[in-house]
Amino acid sequence: MDYDVLIIGGGIAGLSLAWRLAPQLSVVVVEAESTLAFHSSSRSARQMQPSYGPAPIQELTMRTLEFVEQMSAGLPAPILVPRPLLTLGTQNDVAALVARNAHLVPLSHAETMERSPDLHPGAFEAAALDSTAMEVDVPSLIEFYRSQAVAAGALVLTNSRVGSVVPHGSAGFSVTAGERCLTAGVVVNAAGAWADTVAQLGGVRSRGLVPHRRSAAIVSTEHAVNPAGPMVQPTDESYYFRPDGPHLLISPCESIPAEPGDAQVVDADISELISRIGAVTTLGITGVVRAWTGLRTHPVDGLPVVGFDADVPNFFWLAGQGGYGIQTSAALAGLAAALITGTLTDDDGALAAALSPQRAGLG
Repeated sequence: MDYDVLIIGGGIAGLSLAWRLAPQLSVVVVEAESTLAFHSSSRSARQMQPSYGPAPIQELTMRTLEFVEQMSAGLPAPILVPRPLLTLGTQNDVAALVARNAHLVPLSHAETMERSPDLHPGAFEAAALDSTAMEVDVPSLIEFYRSQAVAAGALVLTNSRVGSVVPHGSAGFSVTAGERCLTAGVVVNAAGAWADTVAQLGGVRSRGLVPHRRSAAIVSTEHAVNPAGPMVQPTDESYYFRPDGPHLLISPCESIPAEPGDAQVVDADISELISRIGAVTTLGITGVVRAWTGLRTHPVDGLPVVGFDADVPNFFWLAGQGGYGIQTSAALAGLAAALITGTLTDDDGALAAALSPQRAGLG
């Protein structure tokens, strides 16, 4: 057998798991593209927000923040910098949001304008603040996972699209990846938008993982952007914007089912968003510097799918992170590694069950 664990997918999910496993097991990561983290991982909002997502996601986010802060201690520059999240809405909507989310505190209209003076005063009634939210240097985070995995002995292969996954029961798998034929005791499906396709190659039942496109753009503005300003969104999370150096990063937060692939921007989505943000701020967007689209893949219940498949021995799911992949990466990799090595603690049993590929309603 060539490897203990073969990970399909060189995005942040696959690389973070390799980081956790390589000190204990022989690991190979195979990536179809010539560049690691080419698709969703490199096209994110670059935020970690403890108030974002359902309870299991919030728990994983808090753990990941702690992990990444520890990682940063030995690096030339921090991976995380404060970027508070400001959520705007009516008095009733904000009050309801704060009541169900312990990470949020209410702000008055005056307090909100003090924090973000480039807002139109008439565009909202109240706001909630997540002061624990952080902006993430995603390239540095990905490189940390990759370099640490390689230093511990992991092999990372690019230009290695998987063509077949042949299970041999308890004996593991034979996998063709590019021009190589590899064998491994465990195969990890961290293939993002292609996760169900990879599962089918191995004769594994799909889990209803559907890619959805989401776009973002960097735009220039007539008036100067405060580089230390907050990320801003409405209570329905239908768009967001935040400073990006001298520019503004914006997203329409669309979630449109799409085929796996190199997703492309729909110009009309960005144009409509520019109009919406123009009604909320006084910045005056003057043009698009660049725009991109990524794929956020998740099952119907919106939670990641993590764990061994019940029907195909040693086939492991690490997929369906949706928009939570960056902010949960370190903790989710730790949970997956514990499941693979049989070291899961009782304290994490409920969390593992909530993400299990065997949970009700998948596929």
